[in-house]
Amino acid sequence: MQAILKQIAWEKLNGLIPVIAQDYKTQEVLMLAFMNKEALELSLQSGFAHYFSRSKQRIWKKGEQSGHTQKIYEILLDCDKDSLLVKVEQKGVACHSGAKSCFFNLVSQGEITNTALESQADMSVIYGVVDSLYHILQERKGADSKTSYTASLYHKGENTIAKKIVEEAAELGFAIKDKDSKEIIYEAADLLYHALVGLSFSDISPDLVKQEIVRRFGLSGIEEKNSRQEK
Repeated sequence: MQAILKQIAWEKLNGLIPVIAQDYKTQEVLMLAFMNKEALELSLQSGFAHYFSRSKQRIWKKGEQSGHTQKIYEILLDCDKDSLLVKVEQKGVACHSGAKSCFFNLVSQGEITNTALESQADMSVIYGVVDSLYHILQERKGADSKTSYTASLYHKGENTIAKKIVEEAAELGFAIKDKDSKEIIYEAADLLYHALVGLSFSDISPDLVKQEIVRRFGLSGIEEKNSRQEK
């Protein structure tokens, strides 16, 4: 195993090697991801693709949430030993959007056309509504600010986004004070949306927030606050 890992030019790659996943039967290119040494070792040992997420800063097994795993049939290292081609049996779809392949945006004559709209499933059921919404918000960064509310928030910048978060938090607080169940739900949804816009604007994955919440399990609120003050 170590002999294989040593063959890769990790130093010039800053520890992450780009990986193209390809359907072993149809030869269709499915996705591009990255592996570090540990992810590649886990892939070799288990026979299923593991990658390193740059946004979440952790190793993840493809399909760990959706069940859309990639069984490895062959791994090919290129001539410069700085990229991998992994031929896999794809269970379900490869892309979080619900498309079979991540490469469905057709670039032609100065326009980008989504060729997989009809085939995209409701990913909120598979990946969770927060993660699904975050991916949609990331995609809106390239949208027209005149036709997309989310894009207009990005265009106006952090001051407007921060102001909206404060406003929505206040409206939720008033709804709680008024004991209006429907308004509490509506305002909580608005606050969550605008908070995710703020995270997306800052390129911070909600998965990192989840990890921080997990870290706090077993800590009292007082202990957690004191630990921040000590820093």
